[in-house]
Amino acid sequence: MTFFQQLNQFEIGILDWIQDVFQCGFLDWFFPLVTKLGDHGLFWMILAAVLLVFKKTRATGAMMGVALLCGFLVGNMTLKPLIGRIRPYDANEMRDVALLVERLSDFSFPSGHTLASLEGATVLLIRDKRLGIPAMIAAILVALSRLYLYVHYPTDVLVGAILGVLFAFFAVWFVKAVWKKFTQNELT
Repeated sequence: MTFFQQLNQFEIGILDWIQDVFQCGFLDWFFPLVTKLGDHGLFWMILAAVLLVFKKTRATGAMMGVALLCGFLVGNMTLKPLIGRIRPYDANEMRDVALLVERLSDFSFPSGHTLASLEGATVLLIRDKRLGIPAMIAAILVALSRLYLYVHYPTDVLVGAILGVLFAFFAVWFVKAVWKKFTQNELT
């Protein structure tokens, strides 16, 4: 058995434990709703677009847009097809998992839901803690939902979160640098 097969089996054990310990009617209802906040990054893209409309929040919207673009290009367009990790519900032949969401057609690594959610929430947390704290709570719940719903391995979610935070910090720095170059003013 290769290292990656062993890793998959270890992580499937964690997912099985989550199912055995936490599965209940409330979470079966709650997590499919929460996970929709990460669907295609759409919620975060709409929020970025709304922020772009208003002068006071335009820079924050631009930062979220840059972060989401980075995540899409690196996570969804590059890493997912390059690594090609199959979903845990397809890999676990020992457990008949009753999926609470539709089967997905793309690969598992990294979690795009977690990536987009952490990008958006981290930018908001950096720029405005009043918006950032509830956004971060929502992002963490999205990440947890991916494990509960058995659609991602823990390392998919962990790497999605790390990349999301890194792309958010990059986007904040990048937009500030571009803003300063073209306006000769510091962006606050």
